[in-house]
Formats: sequence, structure tokens, C-alpha cells
Amino acid sequence: MKLTPHASLLTFNTLALDAHCLWLAEVEQVDDLRQLVVNPELSSLPRLVLGGGSNVLFCNDFAGLVVLNRLKGIQLQDEGEHWLLHVAAGEGWHQLVCHALQQGWYGLENLALIPGTVGAAPVQNIGAYGVELASVCAYVEAFNWQSGQLERINAVDCHFGYRDSIFKHACQHSHFITAVGLRLPKAWTPVLGYGPLAALGDAPTAQAIFDTVCATRSAKLPDPAVLGNAGSFFKNPVVTTALADTLKQQYPHMPCYPAGEGRVKLAAGWLIDQCGLKGFAIGRAAVHQEQALVLVNLGGASAMELIALAAHVRDSVEQKFGVVLEHEVRFMGLTGETWLDEVLA
Repeated sequence: MKLTPHASLLTFNTLALDAHCLWLAEVEQVDDLRQLVVNPELSSLPRLVLGGGSNVLFCNDFAGLVVLNRLKGIQLQDEGEHWLLHVAAGEGWHQLVCHALQQGWYGLENLALIPGTVGAAPVQNIGAYGVELASVCAYVEAFNWQSGQLERINAVDCHFGYRDSIFKHACQHSHFITAVGLRLPKAWTPVLGYGPLAALGDAPTAQAIFDTVCATRSAKLPDPAVLGNAGSFFKNPVVTTALADTLKQQYPHMPCYPAGEGRVKLAAGWLIDQCGLKGFAIGRAAVHQEQALVLVNLGGASAMELIALAAHVRDSVEQKFGVVLEHEVRFMGLTGETWLDEVLA
């Protein structure tokens, strides 16, 4: 394990904000976690786990320990009708999708090009093009900071929801995700209900779905290596059917999707776009010109510029549509997670 004091986090967050932490630990094996637990100086500090840093906005420096998840490895088990993949949490998510496709383990192709690590996937219950992690997750393996032991949490006990899980709530501070179990059916069925996938016909290959998803995301989403960003900044809002029907009368072309009884999911990017905010900037922070759901660092943006921009976008959508957007990106304060309203207060 590599320990670095007073480390810069510039290269460890895709928004390219130059925050610092008191200590940085790069964890490559589970025993490294046990060493952190028994170290009295480090165990008493506020703790933040980072994978790819693709879903975090540092509002300040972090006055604590940042733990980088660098656990690696993929194990395969044949369960008869399914493949069971046991994937270490430090593996790159998109790299896993590519590997699975090459091996003929289908079911992850709709989730191609989602940034971040495998360990971050269950926290957010990542999803795209009609597929969520919850649909393929068998279990999550996690290290309990209190007991010093590994635990296997079955998918049903992860309480997966829309961009939500137990790892954002009860287990947020108590557990460190070390691996994820993914169960993929051998009798694969394509999921084609969203966006450009519907145009692929009735029986496209998994490769065709993968290629379409990659082409679509690449056309809309900027590369963080070129333009700092954290992907989709806001969640797609879920509203009542009554509100959706009212808005649909005013905006007949508004995209919307069923989200359970009496609920409808709207497209946050469309709502932002209708406010005329593509390209809108505050300082060096801007709404991306091609995809309004993405806020970007044009180079040298400050945290406060990004925060002010996020507030302006949220307020603009609320004023026009009566819909309040919630940020999907995690806001990190001096000692832990915070929220837009708390930062602005």
C-alpha cells in the first residue's frame, strides 16, 4: 500500500479540480484495508473512497483520508444457465464490459462507456439504455471497517433504486466495496427499449448494441481526459403522472418514460436544453454545448464556479417546468458528503 501525505487529488477526479487531502492511500489488496483500521492516526480521520473519481465534485480540500480502490481480478464460475463473474472493485467498468463481450458473456453491453470502477457501480446502481446494474448483480462483497471482516451482501439486501443503494445510506461509511458478483444469463435477450437501440431490429448482436451505445455516448459526452466533467450531472427526475400529463400538453415532444404506478421519468438533459442553457458558462464552468446534462470544466474552473452553475441550471428548470433537479454527482465537503443547498447556505 502506498501512503502519501498532503496529496493533490487533481488527477483522481474527472472534473479536474485541484483539491488536496491530508492522506492518500492506494489499496491493492484487502490486507491493506486492515492496516488502515489498526493505524490510530489514519483510522480516526474522515474517510473517502475513490475509484475513478468520475462522480465527485470537491467543494473544498478534504480534511481526511482518501482511499483509492486499486483491487484487481476477474473470476468466472459456470452456474449452468448463467455465468457468475466475481469482479474486483478496482477494475474499470468499461474495460469489464469490453472483456465480457469478447468472452461471450452478454448482458452488460447497454452499460458500455460508463466511467468509473466496478466498485462504484453498485453505489449509484448505474444504468443506461434500459439496463441497471441491479438487473445483473448477484451480490456485493465489502470490507466492514468496524469488524475488519469481509461480508457478502446479497443483491436484494442492497436496496437498489434509481441511482441509489444501501451504499449511499446505511453502509456508506461502514463498508468498503471490494468486489461485485454479476450473474449473466447464457440465454441472452437484448434490451432495446431506449433511444437508438430500437432501430437495431428484433435480433441484433450484443456487439451491435455495444457499438451503438458507444457511438451514441461518444457523440454526446465529452472525454474527461480532454474536457473535465463527471458525466451526467443531474438525475432524470421522476414526477407524478399528473404533472407529466400537464407538461406534455404544453410540450408534446417532451420525452418521458414509465417509472412505476403513478410515476413518470423525465429527461433532465431535455429539460435543461429547453431552458436554452447549452454553452452557458459561469467563469470557466459551462453547460456542455452538445449534451446539456453534462457540466464541464473548460480549464481552471473553481469548485464555486461549478457549484454556482449547478444552482443556476437547477433554478432555471424549476422556474420553467416546476421540476426540481437533484444532482447525481456527489458533492464532497471538508469532512464528508454535502449537498448543493448546504454549500449555498
